[in-house]
Amino acid sequence: MTQQTDWAAYIAQMEQILDLELDESRRAELRVQFERIAGLAAPLMAVKLDDRLEVAGVFNPCN
Repeated sequence: MTQQTDWAAYIAQMEQILDLELDESRRAELRVQFERIAGLAAPLMAVKLDDRLEVAGVFNPCN
């Protein structure tokens, strides 16, 4: 099952959260870039991982 992301809604939410005001041409370019990034990530996200794989550790510079 392929999940489609509503990039326009995502961008609108991020504008509110980050208190930004973008014009429509910038929103359109962001949509293009997000779609490209999602396309590049899709093959990696489709790789099935064994449930028994351990989760990677978290880097903590204080240790």
